[in-house]
Amino acid sequence: MASIAIYSVKGGVGKTTLAVNLAWCASTLSRRKTLLWDLDAANGSGFLLGVDPKRKHSADSIFADGSDTAKVIQSTAYPGLDLLPADESIRTLDRQLDRLGKKKRIARLTEGLSKAYDRIIFDCPPVLNELSAQIMRAADVVIVPLPPSPLSARALDVVVEEVRGSGKGHPPILPVLTMLDLRRSLHREARDANPTWPIIPLASAVEQCAVERQPVGAFAPRSPAARAIAQLWTAIERKLAQK
Repeated sequence: MASIAIYSVKGGVGKTTLAVNLAWCASTLSRRKTLLWDLDAANGSGFLLGVDPKRKHSADSIFADGSDTAKVIQSTAYPGLDLLPADESIRTLDRQLDRLGKKKRIARLTEGLSKAYDRIIFDCPPVLNELSAQIMRAADVVIVPLPPSPLSARALDVVVEEVRGSGKGHPPILPVLTMLDLRRSLHREARDANPTWPIIPLASAVEQCAVERQPVGAFAPRSPAARAIAQLWTAIERKLAQK
């Protein structure tokens, strides 16, 4: 099992859309049993997958000792892809984790889930707190979506500092330029400054995810965006193989 965190300290960079599409790639292209774990209270991953959270069991219930993740996990329309959805209950999760005093609670839960899943993908909130620190401890690789601007390197530095603060043996980091439009000079400059970073182009197909409530590969498999995301997933699998 391997766990992948999609993490950025900045909102509006396509983090949730990327997490959903990579989870789809893991389950559909790689045929790996995959869990998409939404840790952002907005429940964007659930919305994009057309999954409404159960009302009977709140998302924060799994963090108490002895709780059963199976009661919260929901299946999706895609074979091999399950969702651990978010809801309003995890808005105070940072304080709850502090109160529990368990610095590796998410890592322990991830370890338990590894019996059922080959890949666990975290859709992370854009925060710097105990929650983000715990996610970094649980992740095998961290994917950082970044806006194509001169400030992208600075945003990456913030994430690198956060990841390294998680302790020895911190996970490798893979930055990704998202919403890249090469017609814009600033975007071209960002691409030229970071030529080895994977890119996800600015594309109507990506924007349509929120309308279709499906991953790009499901409704526009031949689009440039679908190909770019699939290539990114291949790069992630390659990085995981190097661990």
